[in-house]
Amino acid sequence: MKVLIISGTNHKGSSYSIGRIAADKLAKPGNIREVFLPHDFDEFCCGCTTCFSKGEDKCPHAAKLKPITELIDNSDVIILTSPVYVYHCTGQMKALLDHYGWRWMAHRPEEKMFSKQAVVVATAAGAGVKSAMKDMADSCFFWGIPQTYKLGKAVAATDWQSVKPKIKESINAKADSIAKKILRRQGKVPVPLKTKGFFKLMSLIQRNGWNTADVDYWKAKGWTGSKRPWK
Repeated sequence: MKVLIISGTNHKGSSYSIGRIAADKLAKPGNIREVFLPHDFDEFCCGCTTCFSKGEDKCPHAAKLKPITELIDNSDVIILTSPVYVYHCTGQMKALLDHYGWRWMAHRPEEKMFSKQAVVVATAAGAGVKSAMKDMADSCFFWGIPQTYKLGKAVAATDWQSVKPKIKESINAKADSIAKKILRRQGKVPVPLKTKGFFKLMSLIQRNGWNTADVDYWKAKGWTGSKRPWK
């Protein structure tokens, strides 16, 4: 199993540590890849809409984004981690996710995503964990990832070393539970009705959509008919 961790900060704090705990339960170290933001991608979407209308390869930041896209596509499990910044994920995580709007099911989803699984991790000294996880989980759903697990915790500390042992034990137990589900579902990830329903709606819209790039993509895939990106 190949695992990719995308960290919403450059430093290895509580969120990263929890993400790494989950990854180590799923794969050997050689099969775990890591991306740190903004070190590995430091651009903000400029809102030109070129990725939608002309293709993602025309994005001003396409060259920088490509290596991360390749890591995403080659991974079985994607782990997104972020500390809570003012009740949401970090700006650098959001900036990366903004660059994948063209991959949402409303536009040109990548069929490989429909067989992957994801984990979203968020930590805070206090509140905001749920809303930060939702920021990341929304993209996972609209990318088409059928199973996304949430691993968030109010750790009552500003660094991993200061987190109390009892809290770390509860985190490890939750990570164990998630890892067992991921391993059990690997190779046969169930696609929920919510994803199937939304995809069906998009297939109807794309039969006569407004964006030629999207319409052509869906028709070429056969998705405006009965064909689907999952088995």
